[in-house]
Amino acid sequence: MLQKFNPQNKNLQIWVGDRLYPREEAKVSVFDSTVQGGDAVWEGIRVYDGKIFCLDKHLQRLQESAKALAFEHIPSNDSIKEAIFKTLEANAMRDGVHIRLTLSRGIKYTSGMDPRLNDQGPLLIVLAEWKPPVYDKKIKLGSCHIRRNNPQFLDSKIHHNNLLNNILAKIQANLMGVDEAIMLDERGFASESNATNIFMSKAGTLYTPFACNCLPGITRATVLDIAKSIDIPAFEKDISTVELYNADEVFVTGTMGELTTVVDIDGRIITNDSGIAIKPKIEEVFRKKVKNEGEALPF
Repeated sequence: MLQKFNPQNKNLQIWVGDRLYPREEAKVSVFDSTVQGGDAVWEGIRVYDGKIFCLDKHLQRLQESAKALAFEHIPSNDSIKEAIFKTLEANAMRDGVHIRLTLSRGIKYTSGMDPRLNDQGPLLIVLAEWKPPVYDKKIKLGSCHIRRNNPQFLDSKIHHNNLLNNILAKIQANLMGVDEAIMLDERGFASESNATNIFMSKAGTLYTPFACNCLPGITRATVLDIAKSIDIPAFEKDISTVELYNADEVFVTGTMGELTTVVDIDGRIITNDSGIAIKPKIEEVFRKKVKNEGEALPF
């Protein structure tokens, strides 16, 4: 499931700071806060058929994360949108595109941890790539010993660039020979995978872990809204790995991979004993939403 280089992305134009740069020239300073301490926030956003899906929700989360980290002089949503639109237009991108939007605290005048060393304001990066969903249609998961951060230590509601908690879990997934790792909370219940939210169905009801340790993803929220709209019972609850083993369906959600079926967890094959399939119904509505909703590109 390792992503491959897409030749379409060879000559990208990338927004850094206040203008576009060719791919080979798009760089940040060694004094930038992203380099110094992972001190930045980010969003993953998709473009479908000339529309950016859930753009306002992503920008709201970016703003809230930046506020939580006490960034100063945070750029307005309008200015961020303008940078996004200019980047997409420069690359002639209208469909099949993933945007990695990053807002760093900015450049420090000398190396160090103290945010008071930042005197130039935040740095915006808009990296748009031609990128289909990154997962195969069916993936395997393995539970790992790396626990997901909780609000006692680092609240996952801050969508920050310091991803070492997740990267350590991904390393373990690689060593286990599975696609992603299930990260448990401090009590041993499933929280999320190293990169996605988790859902399971059982006897016609949909479940997902409480958003205590996990990021309450935008795709996750979309799935819950869709379930409600088509009268599928859906609940947040504590979910153990044993419940996942015995679920009728398990799937993961996220902007990078959309909705992806899980077929195996810790060597246990997921079998639908009830015969009630929820995911296809939700995915059908999801496909319509991403094509018909979103902010239209102005070009």
